[in-house]
Amino acid sequence: MATTSLIGTMDLLGRTAELHIHGPQQVGELLDFLQRTYYSDIQYEVLFHPVDTRVYDLVYEDRSITVHSIPLKHRLPTCGYLFREKPNMPHIRREMIEAYNIPVSQINNIKAGASWTTEDGTVIPHERLTTPATPSRSFAYCSDTIYLPELKDIVEGVDLLYHEATYFHERALRAEQTMHSTALQAATLARDARVGKLCIGHFSASIKDENALLKEAQAVFPDTVLANEGLVISIDGRGKKDPRIKSAPWCKSICGDENSFTP
Repeated sequence: MATTSLIGTMDLLGRTAELHIHGPQQVGELLDFLQRTYYSDIQYEVLFHPVDTRVYDLVYEDRSITVHSIPLKHRLPTCGYLFREKPNMPHIRREMIEAYNIPVSQINNIKAGASWTTEDGTVIPHERLTTPATPSRSFAYCSDTIYLPELKDIVEGVDLLYHEATYFHERALRAEQTMHSTALQAATLARDARVGKLCIGHFSASIKDENALLKEAQAVFPDTVLANEGLVISIDGRGKKDPRIKSAPWCKSICGDENSFTP
């Protein structure tokens, strides 16, 4: 329902660009009904892209980011999403541009790996002309799911993992019955996947002390925080344990394209 409210709000704000929505097929069927019933006269087109919640698959890509679906297990078809920023190009050193009179037209070539040859034939290597690229960023979102240890192979090494933590672990049986996870289970996945930081949320209404839930998770994975409205998380990558994945400052609002939305 939040998605349909967003559609209406965007129309009131004067949106005209297409809106691409990615989600389970059932979401598309609901959106189609609600659009025909309530939003048939909006001033922009909504395009729905069904996601197969059973498989890990590429659902969106542009020049800067990829988004993959993460198969989860819940009472309804559910999936998470893995956002990965594509590798960045190295930075060219400003003083080198001035020292060797490098034209603007050649800067991207040098960033892409080319060297520069001066008028007297001296070759200046690419490594001297540039500084390392800004590390790429990654974020995995996993909500509404029973504990799935095998997810560690998908989310391994991400900068930030959001995972539901509906119950204390003393209610693990209840979590399994309702196809949810405990704080300890979320932290165990974070530890086993060697992620940079864990953010837990989706707490049961029965939880009276969320900080106690946080402590349960931190006992297994210390770098854990509680999700709350308006939270912004910055990650510099220095806590990364998996050398295959790089990271940089990141926040919970991940927008590779303002015309796309994944519920």
